[in-house]
Amino acid sequence: MTEQPSLIEYPCDFPIKIMGKAQQDFTQTALAIVKYHAPDFDTATMSVRASKNGTYLSITCTIRATSRPQLDALYQALSDHPMVAVVL
Repeated sequence: MTEQPSLIEYPCDFPIKIMGKAQQDFTQTALAIVKYHAPDFDTATMSVRASKNGTYLSITCTIRATSRPQLDALYQALSDHPMVAVVL
C-alpha cells in the first residue's frame, strides 16, 4: 500500500479540536498530550468552551504542525485517551 501524498504543506498552523466530558483534569490531560507531540505549542492560544448544559468541553489548540507522522501520532494519542470523546 502506497502512502498518499499529503495535501498539507509543512510546517503550518493546524487547528485541532478536542471534545470530551467536562471533568476534572480534562483540559490539563488534553494539553499534556498536545504538548508532548507539539512541544512548542503556546498554551495562551488555547481556547476552551463548555457545551450549553456544561456537560462537555471543547478545546481548540492550533499547533505548528511539522509533518504528517506528527499529526497522525497526536490524533492517535488523543483518540486513544479515555477522557477524549472526539478529535477533529
